[in-house]
Amino acid sequence: MPFIHEDFLLSTKTARKLYHQYAETEPIFDYHCHISPRDVAANRQFKNLFEIWLEGDHYKWRAMRTNGVAECFCTGQAGPFDKFKAWAATVPHALRNPLYHWTHLELKRYFGITDLLDEKTADKIWKKANEKLATPELTAQGILKKFKVKVVCTTDDPVDNLEHHRAFASQGHPTKMLPAFRPDWALTVNQPAGFNKWVEQLAAASNIDINGFSAFLTALRKRHDFFHAQGCRLSDHGLNYCFSDFCSDKAAAAIFDKARRGEFVSPPEHGQFASFMMLFFGQLDAKKSWTKQLHIGALRSANTRRLKQLGPDTGFDSIGDWPQCSALAAYLDRLDQENSLPKTIIYNVNPADNYACAAMIGNFQDGTIPGKIQFGSGWWFLDQKEAMEWQMNALSNLGLLSRFIGMITDSRSFMSYPRHEYFRRTLCNLIGRDMESGLIPNEEKLVGPMIRNICYANAKQYMAFPTGETAGGSRRSPVRAK
Repeated sequence: MPFIHEDFLLSTKTARKLYHQYAETEPIFDYHCHISPRDVAANRQFKNLFEIWLEGDHYKWRAMRTNGVAECFCTGQAGPFDKFKAWAATVPHALRNPLYHWTHLELKRYFGITDLLDEKTADKIWKKANEKLATPELTAQGILKKFKVKVVCTTDDPVDNLEHHRAFASQGHPTKMLPAFRPDWALTVNQPAGFNKWVEQLAAASNIDINGFSAFLTALRKRHDFFHAQGCRLSDHGLNYCFSDFCSDKAAAAIFDKARRGEFVSPPEHGQFASFMMLFFGQLDAKKSWTKQLHIGALRSANTRRLKQLGPDTGFDSIGDWPQCSALAAYLDRLDQENSLPKTIIYNVNPADNYACAAMIGNFQDGTIPGKIQFGSGWWFLDQKEAMEWQMNALSNLGLLSRFIGMITDSRSFMSYPRHEYFRRTLCNLIGRDMESGLIPNEEKLVGPMIRNICYANAKQYMAFPTGETAGGSRRSPVRAK
């Protein structure tokens, strides 16, 4: 039997039945990822297995470095095949790391390859995969069709003109690619040089002379409106922790002016400014019925030497251990007091905070829609089998698993769509085990629809996007950038 077989990860008869009857064939609603809109719109044809699989995968780079592989084979100047060979030599050492599962699941689903990857099979696998990559089925758009991706939401800076989203929309593809508004740079007054460079980009994108704080907010509001006109209904924020040291408009304006002059902004001032801006963004989202995503707890770029050499997002990030509860509660509560708390998804990267986050969401459910505040799926270091179960157990014990909106890829790679399958198998294995243990009723009519909903329908209903298949209505022509 090959390692990846039809009952992979499904340890009981009930789990197998749940997966094959209720989860396996559901389409994908990928409401958070980092794939390139340019690649999607251009229908990129990947030249080889390196381009689609290793080109920007910091998960693999971390494992390769740990295996003693030189940097030239990770982010350096080595050739594509040599980098692939270095990865192939690392894979046998990755047993019990989720990379071992993902690697072989991806080889099977994309290329029909069942061989275990190692130095001996590398040449054969490279050749076969590259032959498959030359076919229309495995272009960027072909992959979306192959994996039945109904909606994919990218992650986009407010200054982006979204030209690739508009170009793709004009092609009439069955998949909807929609932007998500990620204004992280708007908080960075503690980095005046980078902040001011970004503000100038914002001024150009909005066609507004940002000569003060009021104009800054107006420009951001205008970009928020523009994203909305392109079908955007999601915002996203990458935060160490929520900011909750709220200040007045006047105080925020004074801090903004200091940053614009290139002056030092102290940590307390940064916290005040960021708190003001996060309230502002929450108000914008609530007014337009968007969903806000909060990614909290990552310790980014811990290795400053490597940051200077290679830049961010190259595999030197970690799990942070900041206190989360008080600040998160204060932020959500302030928006709730103003009747400006939008639908919110909280992604946590520190498993020690799982129960805190799962409990927190219950404080702000208001009965308007099922699961208005969501404890998001296992993220980053927690997007593997064990941590997915931790997240679902915490949610089950303190909330309603049945209202969970399921998995995302959160990936830059077009090879990541089997992450949804991996999650679905884990979900069915968890629930199937409970059914056979008598912890929940062994009633397929009760449990089966819940599985199906978590895989797709809950996300579709929760997002309520106004375009195409996800809204059940007619398509609108995208608004052109000015």
